[in-house]
Amino acid sequence: MLDKIRVVLIGTSHPGNIGSAARAMKVMGLTNLVLVDPACEIDSHTIALAAGAADVVKNAKIVKTLDEAVADCGLVVGSSARSRTLEWPQLDPRENGIKVIAESEQHPVAILFGRERTGLTNEELQKCHCHVYIPANPEYSSLNLAMAVQTVTYEVRMAYLDATKHQSTAVVDEYPRADELERFYQHLEKVTSQTRFINKNHPGMVMVKLRRMFTRARPEQQELNILRGILSSVEKTIETLEKNNK
Repeated sequence: MLDKIRVVLIGTSHPGNIGSAARAMKVMGLTNLVLVDPACEIDSHTIALAAGAADVVKNAKIVKTLDEAVADCGLVVGSSARSRTLEWPQLDPRENGIKVIAESEQHPVAILFGRERTGLTNEELQKCHCHVYIPANPEYSSLNLAMAVQTVTYEVRMAYLDATKHQSTAVVDEYPRADELERFYQHLEKVTSQTRFINKNHPGMVMVKLRRMFTRARPEQQELNILRGILSSVEKTIETLEKNNK
């Protein structure tokens, strides 16, 4: 299960933070590290702060985009502070650990951590199925990157130990991978633009709200196939009407 869980660091700006995050991961039994467009190089400082987790750093996969990092994942979780402007399904670290372990039996899972100063962007958060929020002291909630990784991965490990102890046989539904969801959203935007439900010049927040709705509903693989079939049917009808009008 732990082998299917990847920690994804986006736009990390300090090499030492990569090493410290790798150390936090390995302590909890996680070794799958992905770096998305890092703003620094892996150097001797990275290795020094990784301590005994230099292997995690050296085996880290480096990619240019978030889409590339999570394309094959059935569950994507973004670490985030609570937001009043972007309402999304929220989990605390314990709930997240249980969910991550349960789903890692079926498909790869990614846990995202953003830039040291600004975290994840709204666009990146919208690519997540849910957000994990650390309920720190509201009077002083400052956590550095490694602390956040340690807190979240600790709960993942606790859930893993509990699952192996009880040998859960619960069946997890088959969900589409992240790249399939992105193709669905692109298809949905294309069709809603063709039907003029969305104004290409002034799209507003319609797609954001549709993303949030489908994220909340979380369609299974067969359900997503049905939705794609409906969109394709609408496209064919539009093509037929356009031909008849010529």
